[in-house]
Amino acid sequence: MGNPLLDISAVVDKDFLDKFGLKLNDQILAEEHHKALFEEIVQKKKVEYHAGGSTQNSVKIAQWMIQEPHKVATFFGCIGTDRFGEILKKKAEEAHVDAHYYEQNEEPTGTCAACITGDNRSLVANLAAANCYKKEKHLDLDSNWELVKKAKVYYIALSDTMPSITPSFLDVSSPGENTDTMQEEGFFLTVSPESILKVAKHASENNKIFCMNLSAPFISQFFKEPLMKVMPYVDILFGNETPRLPNERQPL
Repeated sequence: MGNPLLDISAVVDKDFLDKFGLKLNDQILAEEHHKALFEEIVQKKKVEYHAGGSTQNSVKIAQWMIQEPHKVATFFGCIGTDRFGEILKKKAEEAHVDAHYYEQNEEPTGTCAACITGDNRSLVANLAAANCYKKEKHLDLDSNWELVKKAKVYYIALSDTMPSITPSFLDVSSPGENTDTMQEEGFFLTVSPESILKVAKHASENNKIFCMNLSAPFISQFFKEPLMKVMPYVDILFGNETPRLPNERQPL
């Protein structure tokens, strides 16, 4: 469960970067003056589309490593009812990922433009619909909750949004076995903390493994309250030298 984005990659020139105030090898969240960038890059450049967002990317790689059976990886997130949303669904299908998106019409599908110049790239992410996930309208649905119940291992990466920021269920077992992994990520901690807690409590009550990755230092610095509500349910905590627990004197 996390923030699905449609990655849009294209080779651009310096004039394009200058027009939208972009820097080489930079990563930013789109502001109002960047909104026109996404349509312009599609209309004027040769683009490649990919189902993106860091958790969705991880699920795609896992599915690729498994090869068959297809659709053993399931992904939850929110998209818009628009053209980019349809492309995103198609790209997830092509990657053999079992994507179950919550579709709404208030915000457009989240996108991430990768503007490539030579060996450099500048990433611009517009989260949009990715910030609109609703527990009661998606996770709580019986058909979706059944997918959660199938999982035995849950993983939440509290990562940055770049190149994007949702539940993912990965069956890593041999055919016929029932061993699933669920992945959640990033700013989703603020988008729908109640969704994360519901899954975390389910894992605890059913003797399943719940894992979390702190991933970025700002998570514990700015989102301490929702983070600490989840921490009691964590069986395995991942981190590196940079992320820290809310007690800044206690490095991981």
